[in-house]
Amino acid sequence: MRLKDKVAIITGGAGGIGSGMALAMAKEGAKVVIVDVNEEKGRETEKRLKEFSDSMFINGDITHKSSIQSIVDDVMKTYGKLDVLVNNAHVSKQVPIVDTTDDVMALSFDTGFYPTFYFMQTCYPHLKATRGKVINFASGAGLSGMVNQASYAAAKEAIRGLSRVAANEWGADGINVNLISPIALTPGVEQWSKAFPEEYQGMVDKIPLKKMGDPEQDIGRVAVFLASSDSDYVTGQTLMVDGGSIMLR
Repeated sequence: MRLKDKVAIITGGAGGIGSGMALAMAKEGAKVVIVDVNEEKGRETEKRLKEFSDSMFINGDITHKSSIQSIVDDVMKTYGKLDVLVNNAHVSKQVPIVDTTDDVMALSFDTGFYPTFYFMQTCYPHLKATRGKVINFASGAGLSGMVNQASYAAAKEAIRGLSRVAANEWGADGINVNLISPIALTPGVEQWSKAFPEEYQGMVDKIPLKKMGDPEQDIGRVAVFLASSDSDYVTGQTLMVDGGSIMLR
């Protein structure tokens, strides 16, 4: 129970990596608030979380700053504190650079970078009060420069830059800010693997550990580490939870 009585917000927590992290944290005693626009999946995940802890789902559109303030206010009203902020939600389109329109770029920044930024700003005083943790998300798309990922890579690298600045500015407040760069077998990846089995196997073959990560057991366990006191002396770091696909130097 490494997270007993901790309160955590996880954006995009209804499914995939988000729900995997939520379950891993709830099983460690955290009260998890999952925020998502998908109410059906959100309610399903909320029901699973409640088997382990006093958790809840908030149906919220985090592309609006005012909605973010309302979400954080609801969390404080319900639980009275905040210990962990996980900025996981992000939507983007895969197109070549020459076809990347302002709308494509805006989609990535408005669902990924800006919500991360606004949640960090809004949650700062509450995290300062608890000497809390921020977990943001990076991507191999930005670190390696994947083709057709201009908007996603740009937003993810912007999040990395923001996180390093926050780690320096907020370190004196006892707030740790780190990032996870994952590879995981999410429902979306699983669908793709069935439609394009050869391409999927080719991707797995390039992973040194020769397997895809599990959202709960692999990504979720690292999120638990970053949310717990075990990571008190770790900040400003990008943890590659990708089976060794990218080895930072």
